[in-house]
Amino acid sequence: MAPPILKLDNITLSFGGTPLLAGANLQVEPGDRICLVGRNGSGKSTLMKIAAGLAEAQSGEIFRHPAATIRYLHQAPDFDGFDTVAAYAEAGLGPGDDPYRVTYLLEHLGLAGDENPKSLSGGEARRAALARVLAPEPDILLLDEPTNHLDLPTIEWLEGELQSTRSALVVISHDRRFLEKVSNATVWLDRGQSRRLNRGFSHFEAWRDEVLEAEELEQHKLGKAIEREEHWLRYGVTARRKRNMRRLGELHDMRARYRGHKGPQGSVQASASDAQDSGKLVIEADKIAKSFGERAIVAPFSIRVHRGDCIGLVGPNGAGKTTLLKMLVGQLAPDSGAVRLGTNLEIAVLDQRREDLNLDDTLAHYLTDGRGETLLVNGEQRHVTGYMKEFLFQPEQARTPIRNLSGGERARLMLARILSRPANLLILDEPTNDLDIETLDLLQEIVASFAGTVLLVSHDRDFLDRTVTSTIAPADPESPDGRWIEYAGGYSDMMAQRRGAAEERRKAARVEKAKAATPGQPVESRAKGKLSYKQKFALENLPKEMEKAEREIAAREEKMADPAFFTKDPAGFSRLAAELEKLRASLTAMEEEWLELEMLREELEG
Repeated sequence: MAPPILKLDNITLSFGGTPLLAGANLQVEPGDRICLVGRNGSGKSTLMKIAAGLAEAQSGEIFRHPAATIRYLHQAPDFDGFDTVAAYAEAGLGPGDDPYRVTYLLEHLGLAGDENPKSLSGGEARRAALARVLAPEPDILLLDEPTNHLDLPTIEWLEGELQSTRSALVVISHDRRFLEKVSNATVWLDRGQSRRLNRGFSHFEAWRDEVLEAEELEQHKLGKAIEREEHWLRYGVTARRKRNMRRLGELHDMRARYRGHKGPQGSVQASASDAQDSGKLVIEADKIAKSFGERAIVAPFSIRVHRGDCIGLVGPNGAGKTTLLKMLVGQLAPDSGAVRLGTNLEIAVLDQRREDLNLDDTLAHYLTDGRGETLLVNGEQRHVTGYMKEFLFQPEQARTPIRNLSGGERARLMLARILSRPANLLILDEPTNDLDIETLDLLQEIVASFAGTVLLVSHDRDFLDRTVTSTIAPADPESPDGRWIEYAGGYSDMMAQRRGAAEERRKAARVEKAKAATPGQPVESRAKGKLSYKQKFALENLPKEMEKAEREIAAREEKMADPAFFTKDPAGFSRLAAELEKLRASLTAMEEEWLELEMLREELEG
C-alpha cells in the first residue's frame, strides 16, 4: 500500500452543542478517487476545508506530504487583483506547469479568458475556479460541488478529464451519476464520524443500509441486555456484594450507551400540498417562437401538456431552457405563436437563482410569510417548528437568519416552502442544486407521486431518468439554433433515441454514397451490388481488431487502477494514460467504421 499524501486522524470540531466532527478521519493515497458523502450540515465541506488548510480543527492530527500540491475548489472564488479570467486561472499554475493547460480548460469550460472577473455570473465564476484548480494537475484535488451550474455537456467533459488526471481526488457532489463515474472509494460522514468503503459510489447506498441495519440490531440487543440486568438488579441481588457492584456499574454503562446513542440523521418526510385538480389540458403551445436580436432562442415549437405529465428540459447553458419554460407557463410572451393555459391552475415555482430568499429573514418568518407561528399545509394548521423538523431543521433554528444557512440548507428551506403551498403545477428550475442525496431521494418521490403536473429544468441525469415522462432538448445540442424536440422518457431514453436517429442518418448517407459511386447504373442494379474486397475484408476483421483493442484497454485500466503505480513510476503512468486515450479513440473509430459497413452490406444485399 502506498503511503498517504494526506491524512486527517480523529478530527473534532464543535460550534457549541452537538459536535459537528467527532473523531472524523480522511486518508488520501496516490490514485485515490474518493467521494465524500453525507447529509447537508454533516460537516463535509468543513472537513474538506480542514484538509486544504483553510479551517482549523479543535483537535486531531493532520499530515500533508511536504512535496504534495493541493488545490481546493472555492465555492465563492476571490477575483481581487485580477483583470481577466485568464490571469486568475494562470495564477494557479506552479513552476514548470504548462500555460497552455489554462487555454485548453477555459475553452472547454466555455470561457474566452478575457472576461472581467467582476462581471461573471455564478456559473461562470464556478467555471473559472475549476480552470484554476485543474490547470496545474496537482497531487490532490479537493472539489466541493464541482458540477453545480454546469450544463450536461460540460459535466460529461469534466468526468472524462477527472478520469484521466493523475491527481488524487476528494469530491463532494449531489450528482449520483457523476460520483459513480469518477470515484473508486467512498467516505461517509455521519453523526460526526467517518466510515470508509474502498469501492465507488455505486456501492455506497447498499453498504450504508447494511451498516444502519447492523447498528439498529446492536441497539436492540443492548436494550434486551439492559432489561435482563434490571431484572437481576430487582430480584437477584443476593450474590456477593463486590460482584453486585460490578454488575451495577456495567448496567449504568449500558444505560449510558443506550441513551447516548444517536440514530442516523433523520430522513426528510414531506409531500407536496395538493390543490384542486387542474383541467385535463394544462398547457397548449402552438408554434411559439422567441429571439433576442439576431439569435433564435426558440424556433416555432408546439406541445400539449396534460395533467399528470412530468416534463424535463435539458440542454447547454444559454440554449434557452429557462426562456422556453417561462413562455410555457405564461411568464414571458412569445414573439409569435400562442400559449393557452388550462383551467384551475395553481402554480408553485422553485427558481434556480433563489431570488425568493431575503437573507435577513428568519426561517420561521420565511415559511409563514410573517403570519405568526403556524402555516397551513394540506388544509391542516401546523406549527412552524414541527414542520421545520420534517426538513431536518432544529426548533432552535426557527429564529436563525437565512444568511447563516449553508447552500444545501437554503435549498432545503426553499423546498419546504414550495411544498407547503397548494399547487397542481410545479415549476422546478434546477431544483437539485446543493441538495444532499437523501433530500434528492425525497424530491424524486414527491415528483414521481405528485398528482398534478411538473415542468423541470435539470442537469442531473439520474434525477431526470427517475422522474420525467418526456424530455425536451435542443435539436442540435452542439450548436443550439432554437429548434427543440420532445423525446419520450428520461435522459437515457433521449440519448438512445438520438443515437438511433444518428445511425439512420449515417446509414442513409452511406447508401447514397454507394449509389453515387456507380452513377451509370440504374438504381435497382446498384441496390443489388456487393461490397468491394477491401470492404468485405474490413467487415470480417474489424470485430477481431476491436476485441484486441478492448483487451488492451482493460489491461491498461487495471494497471492504472493500482494506487501504488503512480507513486512508483509517474512517467510510466503518464505514458500509459496517453496510450489508453489513443486506444479508446481507435476503438471508437473502428466501431463507427464497422457499423457503417454493416449497414451498407444490409442495404446492398436487399
